[in-house]
Amino acid sequence: MSEAIANDPRPTEARLLEMVFPDHTNHLGTLFGGQALAWMDMAAFIAASRYARSTVVTARSEQVDFNQPVRKGQLVETIARIVKVGRSSMHVDVDLVAEDLLTGDRKLCTRGQFVMIALDELGRPVQAPPLPVAEAA
Repeated sequence: MSEAIANDPRPTEARLLEMVFPDHTNHLGTLFGGQALAWMDMAAFIAASRYARSTVVTARSEQVDFNQPVRKGQLVETIARIVKVGRSSMHVDVDLVAEDLLTGDRKLCTRGQFVMIALDELGRPVQAPPLPVAEAA
């Protein structure tokens, strides 16, 4: 028996999971910064694409803070959230959380902000949908 999955017309969050393998790490066995940025940019891209339901590109990666090392063998969850929408821009906060698979310990390791731009089929900036207003309680 199949069950319908509810469609969220404008999801504002995306989550990605990656395993840190040796080819993702430096000589100290910790995640390359460039690999972390690539995963974060991918999560921001997915969150903005799903939200805008259009082609998007990265316009800017703003402050990125590497607070804790991510070690070989850890699971990484990358969480991207749309936090602000301009005319064609979407500001996306991205957290990178490392998890020890054996203990379940989780640590926020890296944070960053990305600005994504919605494009039309000709590659020109297009209006991004406004963020939904939170319903009053």
